[in-house]
Amino acid sequence: MSKIIGITGWKDVGKTYYASLIIKSLVKKGYKVGSIKHAHHDFDIDKPGTDSFKHREAGSSQVIISSSKRWAKITENNRAHEKSLDELIKEFYNVDIVVVEGFKKDNHPKIEILTKGLNNRNKETKNVIAIVSNDLKDTTIPVFKENDIENLATIIALDNGKTIEDAIGSIKRGVEVIDFAVSMPNVLKGESSEVSPGINCVMTHEPIGVVSGITPFNFPVMVPLWMIPLAITAGNTFILKPSEQTPLAAIKLAEYLEKAGLPKGVFNVVHGSKDIVEAICDHPKIKAVAFVGSSKVAEIVYSRSTQKKKRAICLGGAKNHMIVVPDADVDSTAKGLLASSMGSAGQRCMAASVAVGVEDVDHIIDQLINEANQFKLGRDMGTIISKASLDRITNYINEAEKMGAKVLLDGRNAKVPSEYSSGYWIGPTILDYVNPDWACATDEIFGPVLSIIRVPTIEKAMEIENNSQYGNAAAVFTTSGEIAKIVTDSASSGMVGINIGVPVPRDPFSFGGWNESKYGHGDITGVSGVNFWTNLKKTTSRWPESSQEWKKYF
Repeated sequence: MSKIIGITGWKDVGKTYYASLIIKSLVKKGYKVGSIKHAHHDFDIDKPGTDSFKHREAGSSQVIISSSKRWAKITENNRAHEKSLDELIKEFYNVDIVVVEGFKKDNHPKIEILTKGLNNRNKETKNVIAIVSNDLKDTTIPVFKENDIENLATIIALDNGKTIEDAIGSIKRGVEVIDFAVSMPNVLKGESSEVSPGINCVMTHEPIGVVSGITPFNFPVMVPLWMIPLAITAGNTFILKPSEQTPLAAIKLAEYLEKAGLPKGVFNVVHGSKDIVEAICDHPKIKAVAFVGSSKVAEIVYSRSTQKKKRAICLGGAKNHMIVVPDADVDSTAKGLLASSMGSAGQRCMAASVAVGVEDVDHIIDQLINEANQFKLGRDMGTIISKASLDRITNYINEAEKMGAKVLLDGRNAKVPSEYSSGYWIGPTILDYVNPDWACATDEIFGPVLSIIRVPTIEKAMEIENNSQYGNAAAVFTTSGEIAKIVTDSASSGMVGINIGVPVPRDPFSFGGWNESKYGHGDITGVSGVNFWTNLKKTTSRWPESSQEWKKYF
């Protein structure tokens, strides 16, 4: 006999959503699953006009539809009693588990879905074994969170090898953009002014239409959330093309949006590789394209999209520098250097992969090594995305060592956690006495490798920073306001950090670099992001003086 699990709850609490999740999970585990959904009203599974519908309309009490893929039997009750759950279950054959949506009064085990707290339970529901709710009040029944951020973080970790903690942090950063998007009515209200006597000007934001985002593997939730909330709340429909290396998170985002009530067709996910990117760039009905990835591909996507008269903002790679002066706080600087260069295994455009030490900073480097030696793979840092990436990173280290760099910390022989031995691992790597012209100092390695360049003056440090082809971010660690101002004023970078190794702006301020780190005008988040996803409409009005006839009514 088949096992039974039920899903119950009040109307519109997401019963079908959770039933679908359970079915998918059971099928993945190898179970054959049947399902029953109770309807409290007349329903029709046949569209009017189909042949089977015409058979029923003519009076057939039972209609069988058959094809090579599936068959169905439609039976008319003809006002007879409604079949019991036991009777319906007997209709199944060769299934292991039956998932039942509804039938709250029957005695089979059920999971109850709540959205308004545990005190809003349906008293008629029998045999509840678990509850899904964000309200964690005392109860003898197990409670599972409705919005479990760790579930999404786990998907990210499985997709690209991040640690759970790192994944959770990236999700929270994406949620910040959602919080900003909630204020969209205030942002989109536009401006109005009487510019001269009798003449009024109004400026409003209008949606573009169909827009698209092409996103990378390293932040499969955060980067899409830099685009989706602003684009959709501005009135557009959105097509997401995630990295082919991390497809799962995009599907989960789509499920969340559907559950939240977003109309079908407003948000869409398209998987694929180069051919899909090219199709997005070329399609005449897609009016805007946002891209995050390497500078090489960013330039191609920008060029191809704009040639097709699309609006495009394409964020590329980086080679970020952290300038360290002797007066910097030792402990916080060492922690900042390590977090910036090794966070997300160095696989992010905000990774500061070059530390430029001004004069004698050995005391800070010593502390950096002490901090790095405490790093544990699998806890503090995840894996590299692929074997090809691992090989590329290793080659940069090998080349630098051959050219004379001192390897202060070697991640090539890092101890891999036994429970994660199948991943592509490399530990934190620190190279000292690096020449500014070497590849490890100029190329985006996209791995946990920090190169240290030593210079005699702050001016020389800024020369190295500004000679880079990129211009994403720069940072300075110092207790001197004067030095901080020199770096802030002279850095050829779109984002600057003072005693902050990862200077990501918070909304309403926007994210974006300069030079070859960005192709296109504007930025991707904040107010600048809103401007990207909308057209500005300006209306100027002047009304002639009306007749005085209306006055007689007052």
